[in-house]
Amino acid sequence: MTQERKTAIVTGGSKGIGAAISQRLAGDGHAVVVNYARDETSARQVVEVIEGAGGRALAVKGDVAEPGCMKSLFDAAEKAFGPVTVLVNNAGVMHCEPVGAVSDADFDAQCAVNIGGTFRGLREAANRLADNGAIVSLSSSVVGLYQPTYGVYAATKAAVEAMTHVLARELGARGITVNCIAPGPVETELFLAGKPEAMVEKIRQMSPFSRLGTPEDISSAVAFLAGPDGRWISGQTLRANGGII
Repeated sequence: MTQERKTAIVTGGSKGIGAAISQRLAGDGHAVVVNYARDETSARQVVEVIEGAGGRALAVKGDVAEPGCMKSLFDAAEKAFGPVTVLVNNAGVMHCEPVGAVSDADFDAQCAVNIGGTFRGLREAANRLADNGAIVSLSSSVVGLYQPTYGVYAATKAAVEAMTHVLARELGARGITVNCIAPGPVETELFLAGKPEAMVEKIRQMSPFSRLGTPEDISSAVAFLAGPDGRWISGQTLRANGGII
């Protein structure tokens, strides 16, 4: 019996949560397209880790804010590994400011990546993902917390959740699951940058576990929804946040 061929695309897959997702899915037997926008070195390091563990991976450059990016990622995945069975829309950007201070440029940038990039990923997957596949998009637990300075970012992630719920109904007949993961605070270089320790400690204490999440906490949740144990779950948002809400 030949092993089932599984191919995953992870947008923003070269650092932090995306890197952990890429490595976890590879460990679960997926060939992984590790998408990156700028940092080729980090993407190639993720590929090297995957290949060093006996997996298959390919780093592919592309900015999901650009209209042709998702088509190119699917083309590269199919050429290298065969039909895509899993899409993880992980790439995102965040600028935190009070609504009254947000510039048009910051608003447009967040919408272009978080909404536009995810939409084009969902659209491409709707037309090209293999039947019985899985789509997982990254939202955020700021949808529900509604903290000051997160207004635009929360709005973009609410849009991701809305598209997810609708697409789950549209693709159910093909056996494709469509879900969101909404992380809480996760201990990554990006999250910690510029935050004084007192602020980080306050955020830790928001969780009953008194800790931040790890990229592996999130990658495990993604792997569950993308794997065989998640086949009866669709149209849902899993708030992987250590109980903060």
